[in-house]
Amino acid sequence: MGRVPPTAPSEDGMNRGIPVQHAGIPVQQTGVPVGSFTPQDYQANIVNQHVGSSWNTGLFDCHEDQTNAVMTAFFPCVTFGQIAEVVDEGEMTCPLGSFIYLLMMPALCSQWVMGSKYRAKIRSRYGLVEAPYSDIVSHVFCSCCSLCQEYRELKTRNLDPSLAKKIK
Repeated sequence: MGRVPPTAPSEDGMNRGIPVQHAGIPVQQTGVPVGSFTPQDYQANIVNQHVGSSWNTGLFDCHEDQTNAVMTAFFPCVTFGQIAEVVDEGEMTCPLGSFIYLLMMPALCSQWVMGSKYRAKIRSRYGLVEAPYSDIVSHVFCSCCSLCQEYRELKTRNLDPSLAKKIK
């Protein structure tokens, strides 16, 4: 789109609906008032958006539970199994969850699929925000940190995954 050349007003001082380009101001002529593009309850939607509460610990706060951090660094499948057993209320046992995660690790490193699924379950159950990264990005690039954060989140909610207590 090029610039609209300025037009001189006609003899009676009117420019007869022809757009006039002023310095630095783009000319837009759609025939539709700008206010008609926004929904009527636009401001109400912005105010009422629920973002969610924050996690109790940060993604990279693995040092807060050093035992779990070391365990997850060497055996992430065990930490995942513990988390899965608590989140699924015993439907998936810790050994089964660990085995599934372990099988998915060499298969194109696809364990992030299961990890991000359970992270989303935890977030939806407790109304947590998807931050600092999306569930998938967290488990693809920081899988051990993500597992540790999920483990700590359950533990701070009095659900110790190492003891396999069920969510009530």
